[in-house]
Amino acid sequence: MLGRHLWIVAVSALTIGVVPVRAETVTVTIEKMMFSPAEISARPGDTIEWINKDILAHTATVKGDWEVVIPPGKSGRLVLKATTPVDYYCRFHPNMRGRISIPAQ
Repeated sequence: MLGRHLWIVAVSALTIGVVPVRAETVTVTIEKMMFSPAEISARPGDTIEWINKDILAHTATVKGDWEVVIPPGKSGRLVLKATTPVDYYCRFHPNMRGRISIPAQ
């Protein structure tokens, strides 16, 4: 009986302080030809959601990597895989720019 009790204590000790990181959804609003906020913080595995309140289509584009097309009045999503900061822009309106910062672990 004592051996079983020690095993339970050992397993409990291994799991104390282990907090799983949950993926979050980070929202960016597109309005008046701007990403707002222009800079967000997200971790790999988080979902970025762009909500387009403009009457024009936009994109969130990282040249040579990924692109999310966001129709007017709709939203677009991406699960972040990057482990370093990412700068993105709208391919249709290149003056629209945003940045995704990756917090330190």
